[in-house]
Amino acid sequence: MTKEQEAALGLELAAKRQEHADLNAAIEMLTESHVPDRMLIQRLKKRKLMLKDRIVQLENILLPDIIA
Repeated sequence: MTKEQEAALGLELAAKRQEHADLNAAIEMLTESHVPDRMLIQRLKKRKLMLKDRIVQLENILLPDIIA
């Protein structure tokens, strides 16, 4: 993997982590509202899970598990 590819993956990882944190905050806020929109919360949770999967993929690419 070239340095450019590694840098691009690192930037994507940082963006996905930030989006995951933002979604988490939005879900908390919606959950605590007086009339929570359950459908919206479910969609946000699904998106959050997809982001988490991509974050794990990127971490595995950038930080391979080396067995010594």
